Amino acid sequence: MADRYLHLTGTAPGRFLTRRLGLPRPAPLRRWSLETPHLDGPLLHLTAGTSAVTGVAEALRAPGLTVTDRTDRPAAIVLDATGVTTAAGLGLVHAAMHPAVRSLTPGGRIVVLGTVPSPHDHHQAAAQQALEGFVRSLGKETGRGSTVQLVRIPAGATAQAAGSTLRFLLSPRSAYVSGQVIELTTAAPGPVPGPAAPLTGRTALVTGAARGIGAAVASVLARDGARVIALDVPGAREELERTADRLGATALPLDITAPDAADRITAAAPDGLGVLVHNAGITRDRRLANMPPDRWAPVIEVNLDSVLRTTDALLKAGALTRGGRIVATASIAGIAGNTGQTNYAASKAGIIGLVRSLGPRAAADHGVTVNAVAPGFIETRMTAAVPFLIREAGRRMNSLSQGGLPVDVAEAVAWFAQPDSTAVNGQVLRVCGQSLLGA
Repeated sequence: MADRYLHLTGTAPGRFLTRRLGLPRPAPLRRWSLETPHLDGPLLHLTAGTSAVTGVAEALRAPGLTVTDRTDRPAAIVLDATGVTTAAGLGLVHAAMHPAVRSLTPGGRIVVLGTVPSPHDHHQAAAQQALEGFVRSLGKETGRGSTVQLVRIPAGATAQAAGSTLRFLLSPRSAYVSGQVIELTTAAPGPVPGPAAPLTGRTALVTGAARGIGAAVASVLARDGARVIALDVPGAREELERTADRLGATALPLDITAPDAADRITAAAPDGLGVLVHNAGITRDRRLANMPPDRWAPVIEVNLDSVLRTTDALLKAGALTRGGRIVATASIAGIAGNTGQTNYAASKAGIIGLVRSLGPRAAADHGVTVNAVAPGFIETRMTAAVPFLIREAGRRMNSLSQGGLPVDVAEAVAWFAQPDSTAVNGQVLRVCGQSLLGA
């Protein structure tokens, strides 16, 4: 459904009205396309004190921007604050960013590089944790479609581990991601077949792929070179086959809750899966006092239990190749909760628990990373059916003052799926425009 308010604020009368009434003025977001693959302008590289990691300058070349230490109109700013270890050192963060932040172009990107707070040095931990509050607050200040993130590079890792992350965050692909904290591991990045089609040679399976977010994920993975298997329930066969035909993908009509689901997925990918995307999900909303078991159980079964069961079976069978990627779909509801959705929020919070627990073990035992996206208000057929006032509140209650698109979630999934995203593991990325709800 079209966002008429967003269109209105782009007109002269709309700008006058919103300014006089103090209403939100969302900026149109520029998303990735073949015509606009990069941000327009240079990348300003700043350092707060002395860097604690090596290779930052080399890693900043990954996004395809001209890197400089001085410019009047940067399209992106990267502040290396990995060496900040004291409260006094935070003054260096202010000194570096204060004169630069106003010059950021509309739709620009700010990434602060930090390191993991130390359990052995509370001064360092305080200073590095302070960067999170700084980033989340700055994300709510910048406006004009700009975004702000914190990337933590652990001690012992080089900045090259952040290559795929910087390429994503410093590009139009991350248009609806802001105020996020991404903590990397020390794992070395894998080789990428080519920048235009980084998933070449990999088979990707996407559940719930007939329409909406699932269809967008399948489309972006196919764009990036993956052989896609699109899975959805048999009742959606006609729509699933249309989606698969459009993408040159394979349609797999299958109920993911079926006892033999993992076996049938394995048979559909005889050479193994390089990417597994758990996107299938349902809602059965009702307040808990009015929610019978037949509205609770299916949501837990589809959204969580089937994910646990099929993931366990596919890992045990070796159906996921080494270097593989598992990406699950959580939700802002699993973080902040939502009235009438105790079942849905429980299932999506469960996904977060799965990712945080399984990620390190899957990497150690199978060479597979496990991450999740947590969408906020995304413009889909489901949200189009939400009552008008609730829909408008969902659109405006974030730092970008608008809803996201299915492609925004898909781009985040594709980043997790990249061969050189090995250091990104156990992470839950909110694709919500920095929602005002939740952490």
